[in-house]
Amino acid sequence: MPIVNAILQHSSQQMEAGIARLAEFEVSAIAAGDISKRFSEAPLSGVYRFTGFLAKKSRNSKSLVFHIIDFSLLDTGA
Repeated sequence: MPIVNAILQHSSQQMEAGIARLAEFEVSAIAAGDISKRFSEAPLSGVYRFTGFLAKKSRNSKSLVFHIIDFSLLDTGA
């Protein structure tokens, strides 16, 4: 089964208790099976919306990895 590993970066502004808060983070990600080819060919500089789920990296790990089920390029209006 083809597998692609990646690090996804997120940055957004969220409202919390009526105050704007900057939310920035990186998360390990994996694309397995049919989606991996399309994901590996996606431009690195794009802004995307991902669909998937979080799961433990391994059975005994406390680290999480985001499993990519689908993704699409967002129109940023630039």
